[in-house]
Amino acid sequence: MKKVAVIMGSDSDLPVAEKALEVLEELNIPYVVHVYSAHRTPEEVRQFAEGAAENGFGVIICAAGMAAHLAGAFAANCVLPVIGIPVGGGSLGGMDALLSTVMMPSGIPVATVAIDGAKNAVYLAAEILAVGDEALQQRLLALRRAASAAVLEKDKKIFEKFVK
Repeated sequence: MKKVAVIMGSDSDLPVAEKALEVLEELNIPYVVHVYSAHRTPEEVRQFAEGAAENGFGVIICAAGMAAHLAGAFAANCVLPVIGIPVGGGSLGGMDALLSTVMMPSGIPVATVAIDGAKNAVYLAAEILAVGDEALQQRLLALRRAASAAVLEKDKKIFEKFVK
């Protein structure tokens, strides 16, 4: 199975990134974690991105706040799918990070999830990897079935409580 890289622009992004790591563990997807800055360590970003495919990675997830150029820097240096997680905070509550992550030039796409949407970033990465991995497809389907059952159980309790 291909690995997923989870890259944070700062160690302050760790609380958001940890939510992604939990889902990667749950889905049994191999991963690595790094702190690289698009602005402070651009050479390391470029080197990692350029070698990611040959080093066994299938998807790169980048979590960054404020200027949030990290995902774009990775996307500019490789052709693997890059998923951006805009991290909330600052005076704009993460809207600056969301817009920085989603507004990419034509030909350099970054898939972008909601502000602090680390879990959905991993689910999207897993769906990308599952295109060629039947076992991962089945794990994703099992999670969907479990989520559906949980909602139906809640519906049953609410219905029984309020419908006479």
